[in-house]
Amino acid sequence: MHCLLVDDSRAFIETARLLLDREGVAVVGTASSIAEALRQASALRPDFALVDIALGDENGFDLARRLAGEGMPVIMISTRAEADYADMIVDSPVAGFLPKDELSAAAIRRILGQGR
Repeated sequence: MHCLLVDDSRAFIETARLLLDREGVAVVGTASSIAEALRQASALRPDFALVDIALGDENGFDLARRLAGEGMPVIMISTRAEADYADMIVDSPVAGFLPKDELSAAAIRRILGQGR
């Protein structure tokens, strides 16, 4: 699986990249803004994107709508609980939500419907 990771925290990106790589998910691109993420998605064509809900002054749901509109599955991530964003998640075209502290290849596969 090839992933685009979009987050405005460099420390999280590096930690997540190491964790996912160990579990067989290649982070083929990273971005910290909507514009950068759209360029990376177009150039790299990853299988899915992990998008932080809060991207500095930007909203990750805006990016998720654009990526999903192009057929890319999107999983929203955050340090906050899913309940904090439940209505926004339901009203968006995302595949699901994953708290950052539960990030794993198994959780991603489960959300994307690729087994356990």
